[in-house]
Amino acid sequence: MEGNIVNKKILISLTVILLIVVVFAFLNRGDKEDRLLSQRESKIFIRLADEETITVSFDDILKLEQHEFKTVLRSSSSEDKEHIYKGIKLKDLLESYDINVNEINQVITKAVDGYTVVLTSQEVKDDNNVYIAYEIDGVPLAPKDKGGSGPYQIIISKDPFAQRWNKFLMELEIR
Repeated sequence: MEGNIVNKKILISLTVILLIVVVFAFLNRGDKEDRLLSQRESKIFIRLADEETITVSFDDILKLEQHEFKTVLRSSSSEDKEHIYKGIKLKDLLESYDINVNEINQVITKAVDGYTVVLTSQEVKDDNNVYIAYEIDGVPLAPKDKGGSGPYQIIISKDPFAQRWNKFLMELEIR
């Protein structure tokens, strides 16, 4: 009798776990399409508070003012090295879509691999601070499946340890 109770508890526990896995898989299925599109076609998705989504292409990015900037890439797996990146200011991208950086609280940057960095509105507004890079040392950032850190990467130039950079950028959530 005691064995039946233990077996029932195990069965119920496994059923609950399976149900949770299925629900999360269902909820994340749309992200998979966005991840693939982001990597293959160099797209960035801007998600607004009203649930509107703006799709940004590489051509859209090239229409904005381009910046070259030097910064040091710090990594636990290699020595620090200075690189020249090319890209756009995050605030310029947002303003090009009539998103007033003075009226936002934060921008959540999301990568293809799930890594997330939260930027304050002050960090975004701060000139020469937050960039969306697409080139390093004159070479386009390769996507993740080709061993790169792109096609886009968030670089926070005033982050002294480069710990909050976001490789494989695919989404900007505006709050």
